[in-house]
Amino acid sequence: MNEVTDYVESNWQQIQQWGLTTLWLAAVPVVVGLVLAMPCGWLAHRYGWVQGLLVSGLGAIYSIPSVVMFLVLPDVLGTRILDPFNVVAALTIYSFVLLVRTVVDALDSVPDNVLSAAGAMGYTTRQQLIRVHFPLAVPVIGAGVRVAAVSNVSLVSVASVIGTAQLGQLFIAGNNTSSLAPIIVGLAAFMAIALVYDLLIVVLTKLLTPWRRAVAS
Repeated sequence: MNEVTDYVESNWQQIQQWGLTTLWLAAVPVVVGLVLAMPCGWLAHRYGWVQGLLVSGLGAIYSIPSVVMFLVLPDVLGTRILDPFNVVAALTIYSFVLLVRTVVDALDSVPDNVLSAAGAMGYTTRQQLIRVHFPLAVPVIGAGVRVAAVSNVSLVSVASVIGTAQLGQLFIAGNNTSSLAPIIVGLAAFMAIALVYDLLIVVLTKLLTPWRRAVAS
């Protein structure tokens, strides 16, 4: 334990810098992936043939190992191998793939009788989508975002293999020096970040669904 404490004290500035980088590398792709997944998920929900093509095709993309994605994207994007944008782009793709399926399932979960009632009240298709469909789909979407966020935190560590400066470098340092201290610090840091993101998404989901609290009470 003293070895871990000493390592943190000796390398605190570097750990802090890597931690901040890890935070945004994991968060930005989830936000961008969700923004892209919302309209695509709606199209897949609305048109069956789009759902078949989109979900099947994206599933194949998700099967690509993250290391391969990190190594290939610099050539595709014309960026340097160490550019953090490569990590953001790769994780955005993975987040998008996960969240499209989530959005489709969330929209499919809205009861038909609720939509029929909204139509009877004079809601247009667009109004139903904005005021009924998506609000009722928030709990399922929130659950999918939690999975994507935690998955991204884990995948960020893989980027250390290509030299991207973030908390995954602690695992490389531990391996190079045959020391458990940096590895333990890295594991604790990644677990803490994943837990914080998970709790934040849970809170945000609850704030966006006040009607669920009203029903429960």
